Formats: sequence, structure tokens, C-alpha cells
Amino acid sequence: MITIKDIAKKANVSEGTVDRVIHNRGGVSKKTKAKVKEILAFYNFRVNPVASALAMKNKHFIAALIPEHNDSDLFWKSPYLGILKGANDVRRFGVQVNNFTFNQYDPDSYLKTFFSLLETKPTAVIMVPNFLKETKIIVSKLEALDIPYLFLNINIDGFNNKAFVGQDSYMAGYIAGKLMNLSVPKPSSFLIIQARHNIIKNNSISNRIKGFNEYLLKNRISSKTQTLQIDNLNDSLNTKEKINTYLKDHPEVEGIFVPSSRIYIVVNCIEASYLKNIKFIGFDNTPQNIECLKNDSVSFLISQKPFEQGYESVRLMTNCLTLKKDYLNNKIHLPIDILTKENVDYNERNEIVFESEVQKNNS
Repeated sequence: MITIKDIAKKANVSEGTVDRVIHNRGGVSKKTKAKVKEILAFYNFRVNPVASALAMKNKHFIAALIPEHNDSDLFWKSPYLGILKGANDVRRFGVQVNNFTFNQYDPDSYLKTFFSLLETKPTAVIMVPNFLKETKIIVSKLEALDIPYLFLNINIDGFNNKAFVGQDSYMAGYIAGKLMNLSVPKPSSFLIIQARHNIIKNNSISNRIKGFNEYLLKNRISSKTQTLQIDNLNDSLNTKEKINTYLKDHPEVEGIFVPSSRIYIVVNCIEASYLKNIKFIGFDNTPQNIECLKNDSVSFLISQKPFEQGYESVRLMTNCLTLKKDYLNNKIHLPIDILTKENVDYNERNEIVFESEVQKNNS
């Protein structure tokens, strides 16, 4: 008997696309829909009524609360796509996943979006705990309603989240320290550039910095670290002036570590005379960062596999709901990838293939 998987393979689309066509859910281009329907008709495909009834009986709604992405900050596009891929794969189990996005710099947007999410009466929530005060409000509401929740990308201790899916940020920073020491082996001075909003809210950033410093300390490296705080990296004029003035006053700096996904902004602000004499290490394979890696402005990027983070969070929460698996307070750490100009094109192939498929289906 032919399956949805067989139909998807013959139509060169995802199983989720075939499922949407079968159940007339929309989100598929007319051309793709016609192609899938033609194959369904050719093989006289019929939905298994028992399996369909079982899926409807066990209907679950997972809501994902994550930061929005835009052209200047594309990091959150990857977990978003990972969640979409997960949503396609778990729909057959009677699980529906909806994304709710908020402004990552605005705690009011975070809270307001959560209450909009809550109106949809979710069975479970996947969330990025972006602000501590507001996260306490959100979690207290979820626990009062007995709604299980999972932390994605950013972890905060002291909560009863089912699990955390993301990077071991301390170890990632530790590896960054090792890479910097290998890049500049003689005793030197390394500058850590941090946006002020990250100092306030992002536990992952502080853990990376801790790991970076402790690598040098534990291995008795003579190099020293300095920290430069930038109020707003998006304010390019002030950022450029502040960084270049600092480098002028501190000519001993031979390495710069940016513990966030914004290293491309730092690189673009630095004058060429400083740029050629400094080694740069940052995080995340956003298109802007990859460009800096390929033109040798950045020596290494450390990837936290954000697409897999999104996908894995949906898979885990689905298992929790449908198989009654308990992952309470488990930390699911994704591999820490070290990216260079030579290997970056081979990274995140699953995301590239899936995004291409989404674009094709919507064309």
C-alpha cells in the first residue's frame, strides 16, 4: 500500500506538504497542489480512517514563543524554520504547532505576545525566556493552567521547564577561548565586545564570556581580557566611533571575541588599519557572519545549530504529549560546530534543503 512518504517522494515535496493537500489546509502553491493531487489520484490513495480518527482524538496544540527575525538580525530565522519542519513532521500524530513572535528587545512585546498565545488555549508551550521578570509571570500563568513548557536556546535555572534545548554556552565560550589562544599564541590582550542589552537579559552570553575567560585561567594563559560595552550595536555611528577609539587607545589588542550573533556589525565598524591585525571569533552562521568568514575578516564562527534546536524542541514536546515521556529539567545540548571559510558551505544542509522546499511550495 502506498504511503504519504511514497507520495511525497514521487512529488518531490515534504510529507507535510502532502498532508496539507490531503486535508486541504492551504499553504501550498496551486502548481504543487495540482501535482500532488494528480499522484494521489493515480495511486487511488485513501486516508486510513482509523489513523485519522486517532489523530483527531489525540489533538494537541503546541505554541512556540520566539523572537522575530529581520534582515539586520537573521539568527532567529533558523529556529523558526526548524520549528516549521518539526510541525510538518508531527502533524500526522495529531499535533499542531503555531509560531508566535515578539520583539526581542522589548519586554512588553514579549509579555503581550504571550497573552495572545494563551488565548489559543495551547496544550504545551515552547518558549525562549528572553527576560527574567516577564518569564516569571509567564511561567506562573502556565503552571497555574497546568500547561507544560520547554525552554529553547536560552536557559534560566530555577524553573520547572520540561527540558532545555540549546547550546552548552559555557563550553562554547571555553572553545572560543582555546581557538583565540591558538590564533594568537603569544601573550596578548583580547577584547570582549558585548551589547548592553545582552548584559541585562541573556544568560547564554554571560556563560560564553565565563567559559572564554576560564579557558585562559585554567590553562595558565598569560593573555589578558578586556571588555567593551556597547549601548546599541544597531547605532552604527556611535558603535564605530566607540570601537575605533578604544582600539586606538589600546594598541595591545590582538583578538576580539563577540559572544553573540552580531560580529558582522563589529567587523563592519572597524577601520581597515585595525582590521588586518586582529583575529575575530564570533557566533552563528547568519548570512552576514558567513560573508565575514569567507572574506577572512573573521577567523572562526561557532554554530549552535539553531535549526536543529527548533526541530528538536518540537520533537521532544510531541513525545512528552503523545508518549507521556517526562524530560523534566533535562538539558538537551546540540553539537558545537566550529566553522571556517573552508567548511561553512557544508553546515546546516537540512535547513537549506527545507527552506528551499518551503520557497518552492509557496511559489
